[in-house]
Amino acid sequence: MNNFREKISGFLSHDIGIDLGTANTLVYLRGKGIVVNEPTAVAINQKTGRVVAVGREARQMLGRTPAHLSAVRPLEGGVVSDFEAAEEMLAYFMKKAQGTVTKLLGPRAVIGVPSGITNVEIRAVRDAAMNAGAREVFIIEEPMAAALGIRLPVRDAVGSMIVDVGGGTADIAVISLGGIVRSKNVRIAGDKLNKDIMAYVRSEFKILIGEKTAEAVKISVASLVSSPSPLEALVRGRDLITGLPREIVLTDNDMREAISPSVDALIEAVHGVLETTPPEILSDIGRSGIHLVGGGVLLRGLDSLLSEWMKVPVHVADDPMTAVVRGTGVVLENLDEHRHLLIEHEDDVI
Repeated sequence: MNNFREKISGFLSHDIGIDLGTANTLVYLRGKGIVVNEPTAVAINQKTGRVVAVGREARQMLGRTPAHLSAVRPLEGGVVSDFEAAEEMLAYFMKKAQGTVTKLLGPRAVIGVPSGITNVEIRAVRDAAMNAGAREVFIIEEPMAAALGIRLPVRDAVGSMIVDVGGGTADIAVISLGGIVRSKNVRIAGDKLNKDIMAYVRSEFKILIGEKTAEAVKISVASLVSSPSPLEALVRGRDLITGLPREIVLTDNDMREAISPSVDALIEAVHGVLETTPPEILSDIGRSGIHLVGGGVLLRGLDSLLSEWMKVPVHVADDPMTAVVRGTGVVLENLDEHRHLLIEHEDDVI
C-alpha cells in the first residue's frame, strides 16, 4: 500500500532533497540526481523590493553592488537569518530543479539542517520552503543525511562518527541505531577561516581584502601541513595607510598562522565529542574511523592533523560537498523506511 502511494505521489508531484547551506545550496531531484549546486546568495533592489538575482549571479555581486542593490546571504551559521530572501531563493532553486515539467501538486521536500538547532529555527526553514511552493516538508539533521549519503550503517548497532565542515558551521556527530548519540555544532567553518585570513592580512600587512579574495587564497594556498615547495598566491587589496591598491604575496605559512587558532578550536570540539562518547561506540570509531564531509574538509592537511590528534583513522568522503544532499536523496527513494530518521513532522513542532 505504501509503495502504491509513493508511485501515485511520484506521478502527481516532484520529490526534491535540499542541502540548505550557509555558503552553497544543493538540490536533488528524485530520479535525476543533483540538479542544482549554487551559492546561497540573493540580490535585492532596495527601491522596488524585488529580487534581481539568485545564486551564482548574486554571489558575483557580493561586495560590488551600488547603493540601490543589496546582495545578501540569507543563511547565517546554518540557519535562516533573512526569511524573505531565503523564501525567494528556495522558490527559484525549486523551480529550476523541477525544470519545464509541471505536475499537479507542489513538490515534497527533504531539507537538511544543522544538528541541535531550535524549534523556532526548524520552523523558519519549514515555513520558507512551504511558502516557496513545497507541498510537504521533512527535516533531517545534516550529519544523519551525510551518513546516509556516504552509505554508513546508521541503523546498525555500530557507532559511526561524522564531521561535517560547511560554510557557516561544523557539525560533529556520533551516530548509532538510527539516532545521534552525541553531537556538537560549532561556528568554526569556511566563513570563520575567511574572516581569520582577512584579519591576519589587515594586521600583518595593513591591507584590506574582501571575503571573496580571502576565500580564493584559502582554496589556492591554505595548508595545515608544510609542503616541500611553498605555496604562494598574489593578493590585491586596499592599503590602509595610503588608501591605494597594493598587492602582496601570501604563502601557506601565512595561512597556517592565520587559521591555526580556529582549526585548533575545531579539533578541540571533535575531541570533546569523543570524550563523552560511550566506550562501546568509541571502540567502533577506533576501528572505522572519523568520516569527513562538507566543503571545509578539503582544506589541505585537515584529515592528517585530525588523525594525529585523535589517534584514529580519518577518511575524507568521496565528493564531500554533496554528501548531505545525496543523503536527502536516499531518504526520498524510500521515505517510509527512513521516516524515523527525520525530525518531528511540522505538526509536532511547537
